[in-house]
Amino acid sequence: MSMSQMTQSDYSLFASSAFDANEYANATLSGDPYLPSSNSKSSSTGKQASKLSAPEASAKDDISLAISKLSLGIEDVSKQIKSLVTTHHEDLLSQAANVNQLSGSLTSVKSDLSDLDSLVEKLRRKISVPYHSLHISLSRLQKFQHASDILRRTSRFVILARRLEGQMAEMDGLNRINDFSDPKPSETAAQMSSSTSTSGTGILGDTGDDRDRTIAKAALSIAELVTLIDGPGTAGSGIAAGLIVEAGNKGSFNLRSINAIASRIPFIEDAKITITNEMENMVITGLSALNQSLLASSLQTAYNLGVLPSQVQALMVELSQDHSVFCSSILHAPTLRCGHLLIYQYADGNASPNPGTSTGQQYKSRVRTEPTSITASQWTAALWIRLEKMTEEMADCCIKVYTLEKVLKLKRDTVSQTVFLDEAMTILENKPSAIFWTALSRALEKHGRDSARGSSFIQQTLSTGYPKLLRLFHEFFAKIAVHTDTIYSPTNQSPETVLVLRSLIHFETLYLSRSASKLNEAIAQAFPSNGARASPSSNDGVNIARTVTNELDSARFDPFFVRAVAKTVVSGLNTMISRADYLILKDRSAILLSGPSPTPAQIINSSVATCLYHCHSRLVKLSEEYSDALFQIISPNIDKIHATYEHIVDPLLTAIRRELGAIIARLHRNDFGKSSDRAAGMGGPSFYMKDLVDKLSYIKVEVLSRFLVEGDNHKWVMSIVKFVLRTFVLHVSIAQPLGESGKLQLTTDMTELEFALSVFMVEGSQSQKRGGNLESLGDEYRILRAMRPLLFLENRQLANPTYTSGVPPLIVLHHILVRSPLPLPHSLHGWQEAEYVRWVDEHSEEEARTLIEGGLAHWEKMAETEGRDPKEAEEYISLARTVLYNASP
Repeated sequence: MSMSQMTQSDYSLFASSAFDANEYANATLSGDPYLPSSNSKSSSTGKQASKLSAPEASAKDDISLAISKLSLGIEDVSKQIKSLVTTHHEDLLSQAANVNQLSGSLTSVKSDLSDLDSLVEKLRRKISVPYHSLHISLSRLQKFQHASDILRRTSRFVILARRLEGQMAEMDGLNRINDFSDPKPSETAAQMSSSTSTSGTGILGDTGDDRDRTIAKAALSIAELVTLIDGPGTAGSGIAAGLIVEAGNKGSFNLRSINAIASRIPFIEDAKITITNEMENMVITGLSALNQSLLASSLQTAYNLGVLPSQVQALMVELSQDHSVFCSSILHAPTLRCGHLLIYQYADGNASPNPGTSTGQQYKSRVRTEPTSITASQWTAALWIRLEKMTEEMADCCIKVYTLEKVLKLKRDTVSQTVFLDEAMTILENKPSAIFWTALSRALEKHGRDSARGSSFIQQTLSTGYPKLLRLFHEFFAKIAVHTDTIYSPTNQSPETVLVLRSLIHFETLYLSRSASKLNEAIAQAFPSNGARASPSSNDGVNIARTVTNELDSARFDPFFVRAVAKTVVSGLNTMISRADYLILKDRSAILLSGPSPTPAQIINSSVATCLYHCHSRLVKLSEEYSDALFQIISPNIDKIHATYEHIVDPLLTAIRRELGAIIARLHRNDFGKSSDRAAGMGGPSFYMKDLVDKLSYIKVEVLSRFLVEGDNHKWVMSIVKFVLRTFVLHVSIAQPLGESGKLQLTTDMTELEFALSVFMVEGSQSQKRGGNLESLGDEYRILRAMRPLLFLENRQLANPTYTSGVPPLIVLHHILVRSPLPLPHSLHGWQEAEYVRWVDEHSEEEARTLIEGGLAHWEKMAETEGRDPKEAEEYISLARTVLYNASP
């Protein structure tokens, strides 16, 4: 086998790290395949070796062949090595030189490392011994310091204990002085008053102040003693903790194991109990008497004892529980019966003229469970008495809480300058006042609902008399306002007061329900909902308005309550408006004026309008009695009532004007240009005027008289009369042709119209007139009076303002055109007389004059075009232009 035929796989077996020559020789001699026996190599190497076998394994060649192959392989490997050495001899020589040089450097480094190890060892020997010596000395120093601290604490304890003994002795002496100085029960009231006034500024006053200061000092001593004994963690806050050195903070030694201290511990504990009791008594006395000075002294004592936060918390819990229990007892039906048993027994008949009757015994048994119709007044009186007592207790409790908070806010520790309120807030969730209001509102809400659920009597009494209950709380707010910062007025309300009043929302809801029922009853009486079309009267409207006014008056003292009632009123008025709108008839019969009697629709509508008018006229006056903010709540509904009222009246008034205008327009059916008017007959009024007079009488007697609306009725009459006068004058001014007899007939019609309108304006009997006579109409009547002489003026006088004073220029222009051959505006435009009068009524007089001026220019143009003689109308055109010039601004 040549060298070129040898592959890398032929040498892989010998290159394996697990190759063993002896085992290979044994395997070759025995003719078995050779596998490396080592199991410590990696799995990949083992797998590769397992695939290798001796060259003789498959064919089992003889040994000589195997040896020749090995010899050939060795020779081949030797040749390869020699070839590699020959090829890379320069690199090998260079690496050998580098290795020799690196060997010298490594020898130098090894020597330096040996020197360094020796130096480190010497340094260890120089540090280790002093370190152990220093450690022992430091341990001794700590023990000396600890022993010194114990001795210092013991010395301080002894000094404080002796000081406490002196303070307690001083306090006992001051107590004996106070006991000796107290007035005896046998003294008279005048002597007690004199003694009290003297002691307030003399010996007893000074003694009380000395006693308070002594208690505070003793509390400070006790707090420091407790800190010295048990460590600073048990003393709480205070300056006592600052008197302990840092070594004492470890608490590694308990002074109770020292005999000298242990013997004084019972005395200290007794003193602590005594001072704590004195402090609690001072707190209670200070709150009861609202003595801020005494309360400040007691709180200072609590601060010195380190129990200020817990003491304030305990006070708040006690005050909260007190008014909660009191509310429960006041509003609890069984306690109500037991608390006023004597009143009920008297009502039952124990003190009655016949106390021994069997009826009285049965009646007594019934009263003990629930009140009857006879005993209800006693039960109600008893309940209100207890509620008044409850509000008084609430006020006293509230004043105490605010007094406590005020003292906590103003009081500071004299040494640390710590505000007591900040110290109390370390465990309180909120300020004392906030805690009080929250607890009070919860108690009122809870017990109020429970009592109403458990007793129908309490529920009915408090819901019916909710305004009275609310007034009790107003008195409560007024009483505490002097001592607190709470405000409850129509313009400003404190959040605390609102929170309390919300706790009564259950009774307010019941009261509002009853109020809504009253209003709905009044509305149902006027507007039944059973489908029948009844006719409400003015009394019904007054009754509804009176009910609304009464409900608002009962709640006007409270801004929130009156708003709630106003919202209830809004709901009731909406119901009334919807029912009234259902009753209103809007078909043609509601505005039909054919006569001789009103239609059923007009009768019903007039009754509804009368009811709405009287209701609206009284409700609108509420703006004078209540604030704008409140009136704005109900004003939209009041406006809706008036709008519903106008929806009845306006179509009817429009129909009246249209009917009267149609009758007056019949004026143009008469020929006023004839020499005589036989149709009028013997100088009497025209037929259209007779119809107008009859229609006015019908409207007054049969239509308007059914609307009992007082002031509005008079306004309608005045507006109708002015409309008739204005329409009549316009129609008269365009009546064409017009002769002398026609002018006389129009004068007669004017006289008849004046008389008819004067009768139409009379209210009630003929002797009772409102607004005087027709002169009260103003310009409309003056124009009618000025129209008579206008008819008989000469042509040249029509342009002279002296002769036409009091007559509008438009009327003068119409009369000039009537006398002339010029066409009237309505003829020129193809209108009917009624249409033109309606157009003039809807437009301004300037627009009407412009229309006439345009007609004049049109006639001149048409005359020039058609070849007419302009002289026939020259006079009238000149007169018209003169009037237009005089009327221009």
